[in-house]
Amino acid sequence: MADRKPIESWLTDMDGVLIHEGVPIPGADAFLKKLRDSGKPFLVLTNNSMYTPRDLHARLRRMGLEVPVESIWTSALATAQFLDDQRPGGSAYAIGEAGLTTALHDIGYILTDHEPDYVVLGETRTYSFEAMTKAVRLILGGARFICTNPDETGPSTEGPLPATGAVAALITQATGKKPYFAGKPNPLMMRTGLNAIGAHSESSAMIGDRMDTDVLAGMEAGMQTFLVLTGLTRPEQVEDFPYRPSQVVDSIADLVDRV
Repeated sequence: MADRKPIESWLTDMDGVLIHEGVPIPGADAFLKKLRDSGKPFLVLTNNSMYTPRDLHARLRRMGLEVPVESIWTSALATAQFLDDQRPGGSAYAIGEAGLTTALHDIGYILTDHEPDYVVLGETRTYSFEAMTKAVRLILGGARFICTNPDETGPSTEGPLPATGAVAALITQATGKKPYFAGKPNPLMMRTGLNAIGAHSESSAMIGDRMDTDVLAGMEAGMQTFLVLTGLTRPEQVEDFPYRPSQVVDSIADLVDRV
């Protein structure tokens, strides 16, 4: 592998890397403390668009993990940044929770179901048939279709739940229109995140637990990539992919000394 610049900034996924089912993964606290003490810019990323950075900051703090609000980057923020670049001061019909609606409000978007520029689909605890029907009709009427992330299922204590990608497929079948996904594995989420902290891809690293989202997005954004084995991708699955991470490690604890 070609020589890379020293790592000056870090991006890390949250679920499967720092926490698992609401419990911190051993080494996560030490890694985050080392990052904070180093002064290096860093971001904790999540494809889940339900929560605002302040919500996630509070949730992580309750688990004993200290992550500054400004160091949390969600697919909702990446989506809002994309829309602000594409059509500043526009309008959207949003299906989602506070994480998405707050991000859209913060860029000055009007949330409306009257001839919106975009239909924006995000994660929510309750996908109503009425809201999906309205989304279908607005898209057929000319609204552009945007999704925060392509994840087809999400975790719960009872088992997998249908997520944004699955609902997007339903709307696509009804409209014939495919959405633009702003979240991972789209490298746009990485690039907007790097821009937010003033970092450069050639001196940044991405840590994730999934080959098909975290590693792929980090690689396509030009970063070094680290796969941890505390989440979804198992060691024997790594060779199934036509690309590789820069390094495979057992857990986040193995990267504390790299900061």
